[in-house]
Amino acid sequence: MATSRTKGEAVFKLAQLQEMTPVDLEGAVRRSARAALAPKRLMYSPEGDTAEKPQKKKRTNTHDDENSQYNRNDIKEEEEEEEVQNSDVEHTSGEHGGLSAYELERLENIRQNQAFLSSINLFQVTEELKQLTRPKPSQRGLMRSQAAVKEVLPARKSLRLQNKEAEILTLPPEPRGMLIHEQSSPQKKPPGPLPMDPINMEEGSKLPSQLLELCSEDSKDRKRELDLKGYRSALKNMRITEDRVAKVVKDRIFSAAFHPCTSSLLMAAGDKWGKVGLWKLGGDWDDDGVLLFEPHTRPVGCMAFSTAHPTHLLSLSYDGSLRCMDVVKAAFDDVYDIDDGLKTFDFMSHDCSTLVVGNWYGEVAVVDRRTPGNSHESLHSLDPKTLRCVSVHPLQKQYFAVAESKIVSIYDSRCLKKSKSQAVSQLHGHSLSISSAYFSPCTGNRVLTSCMDNNIRIYDTSAMTTTSPLLTSIRHDMHTGRWLTKLSAVWDPKREDCFVVGSMSRPRRVQVFHENGQPLHAFTDDEHLNTVLSVTAFHPTRNALLGGNASGRVHIFSD
Repeated sequence: MATSRTKGEAVFKLAQLQEMTPVDLEGAVRRSARAALAPKRLMYSPEGDTAEKPQKKKRTNTHDDENSQYNRNDIKEEEEEEEVQNSDVEHTSGEHGGLSAYELERLENIRQNQAFLSSINLFQVTEELKQLTRPKPSQRGLMRSQAAVKEVLPARKSLRLQNKEAEILTLPPEPRGMLIHEQSSPQKKPPGPLPMDPINMEEGSKLPSQLLELCSEDSKDRKRELDLKGYRSALKNMRITEDRVAKVVKDRIFSAAFHPCTSSLLMAAGDKWGKVGLWKLGGDWDDDGVLLFEPHTRPVGCMAFSTAHPTHLLSLSYDGSLRCMDVVKAAFDDVYDIDDGLKTFDFMSHDCSTLVVGNWYGEVAVVDRRTPGNSHESLHSLDPKTLRCVSVHPLQKQYFAVAESKIVSIYDSRCLKKSKSQAVSQLHGHSLSISSAYFSPCTGNRVLTSCMDNNIRIYDTSAMTTTSPLLTSIRHDMHTGRWLTKLSAVWDPKREDCFVVGSMSRPRRVQVFHENGQPLHAFTDDEHLNTVLSVTAFHPTRNALLGGNASGRVHIFSD
């Protein structure tokens, strides 16, 4: 019978349990001494809940009395098994009548274990661990005042429930002629100066007086020269804290820059929908020192503070506008304007009055800010496919590098033609599109490129030969996806041989490399850095690094 086989398995398993040595838990948690039980009292397997139930055999017989006898035996076996399976969960209300010694001891062990776990606050710690999730993003900056207030609308009811007749609607007449496509993006700002009115302040509010004082600060020639060992030590001393993270713009950051002042850290960031934010670290005005403006309507792809006029911030947008934020005049002046498609710019003169501007259509324009109007001096067609970055030589301003599809070309502005201009030098070796290409900041003897083939390359441009030789190639994951700004390696303006780049690796980090490919330092922080910082930039004179992410937050590492 099945019950005999079950009893035999139980006796065999009990013999195995008697041979086992109990683990000493130093009195922390008591366990039941199952090995001390007599085999005769254990009518089931201790692991009966996981053991497979024996299958009952069906027997057929033509005699009704024999069938009834077998049915009674089956019912009796089922009742015994049900009683054994329910023995572990019965009598939990405090009435112990009819329980065996093993069951009583088991209940007592459960009670003592729960009392011990409660004494060490294990249940409370478990609940706290369940509530712990990823660290919340910083609430500093625009998060406070820009919180959306949900409007409570009345509940909708159908006309049938209101006992009303259905309205008879007629279709509008079909339009004739050409259909006008409605643009999803907001309309472009009108040409001409725009008032510098922060949209996160009350209407009519004036700019803080400290902003003008900070932007007017003279901070030239304050670079600190360090050897490589001292530079690495300075990087390790840079930290990030809670007050060094703030939401500066509303949407994804496309560009960011440090102001050259040294008394305080002042930063600017441009987002996806044309907004420009200024943030003074530790500022006491408005949203934790954040001022938000709206001079453009599409992504702010490039921005830079003027080194000759520190009160000027130039910002370029995909909507085709290039504007200059003048803190003295409290206005955004019009510098250059086309229909759409501006991508990048750089200063071509030491007084920052002449610029080279590139658009998405493979054209570069030479713009002189001293000329009235917002047009260019000359327009030159280079690569018919695309153009993603321009960079001017720091010393010989007539040379500028252009990232054209899979090749970086260096041109001489004195020899440009309207089309088919001849390059002075070219940088080969890229197998996919190039995200950026920058001359080294001190001498221009190196060009740093970032390519979608997951490589960062450094070329020697000291001789300016027809084909510049490749010095170093560093493997780096550059695929961010469509929701993050593309990674670009940028030089530290204080040095000739070191650069910084964001990373897709976990834990999240920002990495600094030497030109020979050696990693110098990785900025990480488990508490305050849990996002990809696609846009990075070093301060021109201080030991400070900024990183912008896809939610509009700026992270600062400084000493």
